[in-house]
Amino acid sequence: MRFVLLGAPGSGKGTQAKKLMERYSIPEISTGEILRKAVAAGTPLGKDAKGYMDRGELVPDSIVLGMVHDRLKREDCKKGYIIDGFPRNEAQAMALDKMLAVIGAPVSAVVSIEVEKKELIKRMSGRRICRFCGQVFNVHLLPPAKEGVCDKCGGGLFQRDDDREETIRKRLSVYESQKAPLIAYYEKKRILKSITGSGSVSDIFKQVCDAVEDK
Repeated sequence: MRFVLLGAPGSGKGTQAKKLMERYSIPEISTGEILRKAVAAGTPLGKDAKGYMDRGELVPDSIVLGMVHDRLKREDCKKGYIIDGFPRNEAQAMALDKMLAVIGAPVSAVVSIEVEKKELIKRMSGRRICRFCGQVFNVHLLPPAKEGVCDKCGGGLFQRDDDREETIRKRLSVYESQKAPLIAYYEKKRILKSITGSGSVSDIFKQVCDAVEDK
């Protein structure tokens, strides 16, 4: 099983990818997570990427494509994979298809999670992360028991620069400008499935599973 999860920042792709990974026993390839780890570690790639992320801009294709290619070559991707947050535009989708054709592992389904812009801004601007254990909270949807303190380890919570409202609006604007050609590309290949990303996590998960299993 090989599929891609599409959706705007804050649409819940990461949450669904983790559940899908457990259900189907295949790895999640999250470009966002790979980038954040590089930023936290202060690697050359991380320093390069941080400037783009802090300004709400997309990291260049050359950086992202290289990371995805390296990850797909690992042994655990032979049975399948879940790509979360990539491709972000038609050019990347075409490059990804060429790459996958070479390694003999083409995408079998693409699921697009659709959420209204207003809801996306609320979700992301309310997100807070523990500095020590990485636990994620949301001041609107899943607040900690004590403001600014992690329920899990007692560490302090912080808001990422790319979760501030001004940056979020820029990120969403960039995403929307590239979404239509990307969706059209996968529609033409007849592998696109669109679902509603509002509702409970379990309801959305059922929709995603039905889509990838083509029920």
